[in-house]
Amino acid sequence: MRAVVINEYGSKDVLVEQELPKPEINANQVLVEVHATSINPIDWKLRAGYLKQMLDWSFPIILGWDVAGKIVEVGSDVKNFEVGDEVFARPDTTAKGTYAEFTTVDQELLAKKPSNLTFEEAASIPLAGLTAWQCLVDNTQVKQGDKVLIQAGAGGVGSLAIQMAKHLGAYVATTASEKNEAYVKELGADVFINYRTQQFEEELSDYDVVIDTMGDEILNKGFQVLKPGGRLVTIAGQPDPALAEKHQVTASSYWLTPNGKQLAEIGDLLEKGIVKPQVGSTFGFSAEQLQKAHELSETHHAKGKIVIKVK
Repeated sequence: MRAVVINEYGSKDVLVEQELPKPEINANQVLVEVHATSINPIDWKLRAGYLKQMLDWSFPIILGWDVAGKIVEVGSDVKNFEVGDEVFARPDTTAKGTYAEFTTVDQELLAKKPSNLTFEEAASIPLAGLTAWQCLVDNTQVKQGDKVLIQAGAGGVGSLAIQMAKHLGAYVATTASEKNEAYVKELGADVFINYRTQQFEEELSDYDVVIDTMGDEILNKGFQVLKPGGRLVTIAGQPDPALAEKHQVTASSYWLTPNGKQLAEIGDLLEKGIVKPQVGSTFGFSAEQLQKAHELSETHHAKGKIVIKVK
């Protein structure tokens, strides 16, 4: 099969095309013919070598942890899926990712692709969608009437989190640049903060929840908008326990858990049009195209999700 791999850590230029054997499945796995995948910050962070202590893999490494495609082979223990099913998933984090023509997925991480979505749209959902859902539902337990600040509302996670928070009945504020004001309001944001000209911590107060996607100084300022008893979760760093104590709030760092059952629930919201996929850019399947996609993701200014059309 064709794959785009890295054989060393470094800049986007280390992404190269390579012929590799088709992966073999275990009893509880399916083999998916990849129609589309998408780019997430973990891709280029791993490529650059930032995660090598955490994920100590040998080369070649196939990046990519989102997939939409068709099942071409099923393991002997697989019960609810069969050859020909159109599926999407956030597969397990392994060195054999989804920048390839075929990938293996554990059956408990799979969900049927919503019938109203293209493969490209479906590939944009799993990692970002599960991250947003788990931060809102499992971690901060957002409920009707909560005031929620979602940082970077035009981004991959933010654009889905706004829609999900509105579905849960929240009042939503978000930060974005002026060019994305209409976009985030269309997604459902009640309050728009132009991060170039406004300080969100001066504009907002008495919030129940902050979903932080930025880290560093922005993460620290997030504490200031919360009411006592509020909840903060970040996907971009570690919150300062001293600040949590000072503001009398709970704060945690979160990394998603792949989960096919939850992905199927999100699939239901997509099927009903309650949540809409947000594909901002689409690239082809080659080393050169993936290099361009990584470059765009690394700007932190991509709108919606960056998708790779594999088939």
